[in-house]
Amino acid sequence: MPYHSIEDPSKLRRILDAVLLIEADLDLPALLRHVVDEARSMTGARYGALGVLDKDRTALAEFITVGIEPEQEDRIGARPTGRGVLGLLISDPHPLRLAQLGEHPDSYGFPPGHPPMTSFLGVPIKLRDEVYGNLYLTEKVGWSEFTDDDVALVEVLALAAGIAIENARLHQTLQVAAVYEDRDRMARDLHDTVIQRLFGVGLTLQSMAGRASHDLTEGLGAAVAEIDTVIERIRSTIYQLGMGGEDRGIRDNTLTLVRELGSVVGFDVQVTFVGPVDTAVSEVVAEHLLATIREAVTNVGRHAGASQATVHIEVESGMCTLTVRDNGIGIGEQTGGGLGLTNLRRRAEKLGGTFVIETGKAGGATLTWQVPLLA
Repeated sequence: MPYHSIEDPSKLRRILDAVLLIEADLDLPALLRHVVDEARSMTGARYGALGVLDKDRTALAEFITVGIEPEQEDRIGARPTGRGVLGLLISDPHPLRLAQLGEHPDSYGFPPGHPPMTSFLGVPIKLRDEVYGNLYLTEKVGWSEFTDDDVALVEVLALAAGIAIENARLHQTLQVAAVYEDRDRMARDLHDTVIQRLFGVGLTLQSMAGRASHDLTEGLGAAVAEIDTVIERIRSTIYQLGMGGEDRGIRDNTLTLVRELGSVVGFDVQVTFVGPVDTAVSEVVAEHLLATIREAVTNVGRHAGASQATVHIEVESGMCTLTVRDNGIGIGEQTGGGLGLTNLRRRAEKLGGTFVIETGKAGGATLTWQVPLLA
């Protein structure tokens, strides 16, 4: 470690104070500025600077200076981005000590208004094998160039700066993770609470429609349609919040949904799949498909008087086909549920598909909902 060669107790104490300051409640720019100031003070440099690399580690994203007056900085103009000798330290991250900065072959020169600088010391800000930037010092007062002890001092301070930068980035990563966790929780709350309650209200309105006058039925139909639209928007919000990115697939979601509806149906509904259901169906179709399954299975439980039912999803020839069969009283004898069937037809037509429901010769009903895969 570079500090092993430092024998001055006062300098060792100041280095220790600078390292311990990393744990203080300071923002990163203030902490890095303190590191630069300590490096300048302990080495006797007139000017100091610290450059933080961008994500690609090919240029400087931030440049902090100490020793140059604000008026001088305004005259100099834009901050360095990593050309010349500064660029050499980026491409070859090793300590660089020069007596005459301007005589180096990679020297890029200074812009108008820049103070003269001769002696130079540049040290990479490096933690393990990760390079975060560079610490620069110029114009060692009373000396023609910086010393070996100066290099050792600045290497320790550069290490402290690297720890500070890494800690700040880790903290930022944790904050982002916390945001995603909150988003995921919000998405699940929307899915598990809000949508379920809206769906329950819709079912109540549908049951009222079967006992209401024609005019009231139309009004209730509009209310159910509006609830359906709200549910679609909430589902879209859930996907935007990130829940959609962690979706388990249509197979798992269908099985979970049908299992949840067991209390409504009163028996276990058999579910089967054919084709690449999880990979070929678009997100939009998947959303409407699951909503259609919910509506269809709920209708079976509330209106069909059935003791058996099946849900079959098939993906073939560019189409997604959902078939729901039951052994109940048949569609012609059912009371209520009309609004729900209208919703299913509207969903299919919205996606450029078809919806058919038929009563079998021996009773029961077969619902066929078919839409293009990439609708």
